[in-house]
Amino acid sequence: MKRLRRSRFEPRIELTPLIDIMVFLMTFFIYSLVLMVRVDILPMELKSFTTGEAATNVPAATVSMDLDGNLYFNRETISLENIAPRLIAEREREPGTVFYLAVAEGQTDVDRAPLLQDILSRVHEVGVPISLVGRPRPR
Repeated sequence: MKRLRRSRFEPRIELTPLIDIMVFLMTFFIYSLVLMVRVDILPMELKSFTTGEAATNVPAATVSMDLDGNLYFNRETISLENIAPRLIAEREREPGTVFYLAVAEGQTDVDRAPLLQDILSRVHEVGVPISLVGRPRPR
């Protein structure tokens, strides 16, 4: 009867592929976390902006929204329905007018996000460009 040969080496477990897979999974989950979109942002606080350009010295008009959702056009109370016609009339009166939308900083029980979206939608429909305005971030 023949004798079976057995190797003198014991089997061993290689950890390198395991470490490679774990690093790959960690990288994937971290990258996924960075790209995740959060949906709990309403109501928003528009405190200050880190991007954008400083306002230039041209004729300007401002649509403002206070904490209670009241709307103002150059410090005069205005209704939501009259914003677009008022902007068009101002643009015809002074063709180089730049329009700004300012939202009061702070928290309130009134959800101002739908009102802000409605303002932007109405202004966009009539083709008048409007920019959000805020305090510059301290440097």
